Amino acid sequence: MTKAFRSVSLFAALLLLLTAMSFPVHNTLQAEKKKIILLNADAIEGGETVSGDARQSYRSAVGNVRFLHGTVTLSCDRATEFESENKVVLSGNIVITDNDIEIHADNGVYFPENEQGELTGNVRGRMRDGGIMARARKAVLENRENRLWLYDETIAWGKNEQLSGDIIMVHTKKRTGKESRYVDEVQVHRNALLAARDTLSKSPVLYNQLSGNRMVITMDDRAKLSDVTVTGQAESLYHLYDEEGRPSGINYSSGNSIRMFFVEGKLDRAKVTGNVEGRQYPEGYRGNPKVNLQRFVWRERERPF
Repeated sequence: MTKAFRSVSLFAALLLLLTAMSFPVHNTLQAEKKKIILLNADAIEGGETVSGDARQSYRSAVGNVRFLHGTVTLSCDRATEFESENKVVLSGNIVITDNDIEIHADNGVYFPENEQGELTGNVRGRMRDGGIMARARKAVLENRENRLWLYDETIAWGKNEQLSGDIIMVHTKKRTGKESRYVDEVQVHRNALLAARDTLSKSPVLYNQLSGNRMVITMDDRAKLSDVTVTGQAESLYHLYDEEGRPSGINYSSGNSIRMFFVEGKLDRAKVTGNVEGRQYPEGYRGNPKVNLQRFVWRERERPF
């Protein structure tokens, strides 16, 4: 089941790209020693607007707006800075791209002082090669805490993998002695489901599955899996093969928690604790949907691209 966990790499990409929400803040703003450059806007506006009982000044770039930061480009219909509130509002057809990654949203807001940002409205991202993609209704960046939160209808796909839940949190960590970062932890809260197509079976199409109320995935600084822990109504289902690669049945396990340990990114052992239940289905159940986990739905048709 180790291939099932490659999908988490997309969230690292989203975290790096969401940092680009700080583009239209100030002309003097720099990140990674690269200036933020306004490439295009149909019009530049400024003035005052009323917010409650107070008036505040604003500056806007309007129409076919494009900003460049290094290799990353941000485009939208409008970018407005409200200086007194220290926030930047993005609206309409937001697209953030670099050489490898692309992310879309309907609206966004960024607070430079707190280094926090939010994208809303059909948030979706993908690797440019189409291999990995994700979707959510809202994405929240907490830059100082190195966290990205994805909310509502959150789901990600790899080539043969699917990860979903009500909330997904991604945490990054700085490599020792280096400027680069890596994803060290992914949390899935409520209705967590990780599924991976069993690539050893061509027909019927089968899926290995892991679900629970909460899932925590940890990785080392080489992006290799270290540990996967599922708690709260934890369940697993995976298809078995003998040493010659021939099908030998299906294993189901459940308990209060399921923990999987990895060595060099490969599954080494698994441990089920608390109200443990296990079943072994014979080979004749292969392809029978009745053995799938209750939360399992393969949602291939919902891919956003």
